[in-house]
Amino acid sequence: MTHLWVRAEQRANEQRVGLTLDGAAQLQAAGITVTIEDSTDRAIGIEGYRAAGCTIAPQNSWPDAPRDAIIFGLKELPEDGTPLVHRHILFGHAYKGQPAGQVLLKRFKAGGGTLYDLEYLVDPDGRRVAAFGYWAGYAGAAVALKCWAAQQRGGIAGPVGVYESAQALRTDLARDLDSTGQARPDALIIGALGRVGTGVFDLCEAVGVAATKWDMAETAHGGPFPEVLQHDLFFNCILARPGTPVFVPADTGAAARRLRVIGDIACDPDSDFSPIKVYDRITTWAAPALRVHDDPPLDVTAIDNLPSMLPVESSQDYAAQLLPSLLTLNDLDAGVWGRANATFLAQTKAV
Repeated sequence: MTHLWVRAEQRANEQRVGLTLDGAAQLQAAGITVTIEDSTDRAIGIEGYRAAGCTIAPQNSWPDAPRDAIIFGLKELPEDGTPLVHRHILFGHAYKGQPAGQVLLKRFKAGGGTLYDLEYLVDPDGRRVAAFGYWAGYAGAAVALKCWAAQQRGGIAGPVGVYESAQALRTDLARDLDSTGQARPDALIIGALGRVGTGVFDLCEAVGVAATKWDMAETAHGGPFPEVLQHDLFFNCILARPGTPVFVPADTGAAARRLRVIGDIACDPDSDFSPIKVYDRITTWAAPALRVHDDPPLDVTAIDNLPSMLPVESSQDYAAQLLPSLLTLNDLDAGVWGRANATFLAQTKAV
C-alpha cells in the first residue's frame, strides 16, 4: 500500500502545506495511507488531520519513516549532508545548475533515494500540474510596493510577515502607500499572462497601481528593453532558462531611469540565465530589499517563499491543483511521477 508522509516544514516563516483536510480524506479513500507530522507552524491545525483519519507523527521525524514511505514537503530539507534514502516530493531547485541543488542531488545519489521535484511535475505537454505562482506574484507585488513606499519616506523596507488573509495584506499595503503622501507609482510586468504575472497585476489593480502588461510578443526581439527604466517598478515573472533575454543589465543603476524597485518574483539570482543582472542573492523576510544603487535608489526584492505570506489561500489553491496527481501515487511508473523520475535520473547522471 502506498504511504504518503507529510513532513513539517523546517524553514523559518513557512506555514504552507501541500495537502488539505479534504485532500487527506480523498487519498485515504483511494487506499493511500497518510501520515501527517505535527507542526508548530502549519496554517492548518493538526487536529483537523487527526479527525480526517490520518496517522499523526512527531514533528521532523521523517528521517525515521519507513523506507517505502514517500516524504512530501514543500521547501528545502535541512542542509546536513546526510544521504537521502526515501522518495521525496518537494521543490528541489536542483536542475538549473544551482550550487545547493547539486549538493542535494549528490545526497540523493548517495542514499539511493528519489526526488520528485514539484516544479517538474508536468502533464504530457510539459505544463506544470500545480504551481504557487499566482500567490507568489500577489505577495511579491505587495513586498515591492512596500519597498517603494519605504524609499519615499527616505529609508529602506523593513521586515515583512505572515497575513491571515489577502484582504488583510491589501489593507496594510494601502495604508503604507497612503502614508507616503505620493501618487501611486506605475509598473511594468514581464510575463504578465502567466500565473505569477496575473497575481502581480491583480494586486496592483487592487491598490490602484497602473501596470503595463508584457509577455512573449513584447520580448521576442530579445532586447534591449529601455521601457523597463521608464517605470517606477519592474516585475520579472519569467523563470530563468537558456535563451531568456536580459531585462536589467548590470549597469542599470547608473543609467538615467525612473526605475526604483525591481521585484524579481521568479527569484533565480544564482542561475547563469537570470535576466536580472544587478544582484546575486535572494532577499529575506527580515531584510526584503537589497539596495544595489544609492543615488537615485534602486532596490531589488527577491524572496523565494513569497506565497508563505498568505499561507491559507496559497495552500488551499496549490493543494487543490496537486491533489489529482497525488491520487495517482499508486502508480509511480506512469504519468506525472514517471516523467518526474525520468527527469531526476537524467539530472543525477552528471553529479
